[in-house]
Amino acid sequence: TYTTDTKSREENKKTVESLYKLSVDIKKIRRLKEWILLQDVAYVKEIAGILQEMGADETTVANILERCPEAVLHTPAEVNSQRALWQLVCQNEKQLITLIAQFPESFFATKYHENQKANILFFQELGLKNNIITRFLTSAPNIFHNPVEKNKNVIETLQKNYLSLGGSEANMKICILKLLSQNPFILLHTSTTIQENLEFLQKNDFTDNEVLQLLSKLKGFIFQLSPTTMKKSMLFSKNVFKCSDQELKELVLKCPALLYYSVPVLEERFEGLLKEGISVEQIRETPMVLELTTQIVQYRIKKLCALGYDVKSGNLESLNGTKKEFEVNYGKIQSKKERPIFNPVAPIHTED
Repeated sequence: TYTTDTKSREENKKTVESLYKLSVDIKKIRRLKEWILLQDVAYVKEIAGILQEMGADETTVANILERCPEAVLHTPAEVNSQRALWQLVCQNEKQLITLIAQFPESFFATKYHENQKANILFFQELGLKNNIITRFLTSAPNIFHNPVEKNKNVIETLQKNYLSLGGSEANMKICILKLLSQNPFILLHTSTTIQENLEFLQKNDFTDNEVLQLLSKLKGFIFQLSPTTMKKSMLFSKNVFKCSDQELKELVLKCPALLYYSVPVLEERFEGLLKEGISVEQIRETPMVLELTTQIVQYRIKKLCALGYDVKSGNLESLNGTKKEFEVNYGKIQSKKERPIFNPVAPIHTED
């Protein structure tokens, strides 16, 4: 066990010297994690040796130990076990050392070694490709801290619900793998949350097929919500648009953001659009504009106005979409404006 109490303790000279020889910025460690330098036992040379064996050069070793000095408190046996485990999903040691250099904290989380191992094998059985699993290990390491039973439970809940909503066995595997790849954090939720949120949609008259559509469109982010927040967001939209339950349902299917964003966010975006002179009716026609922040909307309106395009009178399609989609639309409007109008009956001036 390590102690983080830095009072009345001396730095371990051997640790400091070994780090210094490796060109590690000791001042940075002192400032951020001094307690590491106070530990009686550290394995600086050994850990550096393992990293070098994997192909890390001097600079890479120094960077890894600066970013994650806790690495030197792990035994060589622990680090070698972790190395063997990550090799199950890496193409080669070169890829492995690149990942460790980018995400040292994830690699040196050796206390979760057994859970990581069980989860990696489970994800492989599930059919996830190794490159997706390495992405999870680095960008969503927490899901590997879960006992494998917890992750299995969540996946089984998703499978059961997918089938009960009318999804086919054949599509189920593809759909669940896609959901997981898009949003691995689904696994941090409980089976109960997943169940409750799907039941909420069914109680609000979304057909099974429509619930599947929302699940796909919201990429699993629906599980970060709760029935209470979804209910509030829907009620807010219903009041603003002054529409029936059926019309509201159609709007949500067209623009799931109405379900996903909280009332304060929706309120702010509505106000931003209305301030620009856009009507509620226009927003209702193109609710997807609510997916954009107020700053983005203002920026786009400014650019379109400079071309003489009046957003107040037309539909909001030209305002919509990703940055790339907007630039394409903007380009089309710009080239239309610059193109001279050809008048077929105008006389052609020729010199006599």
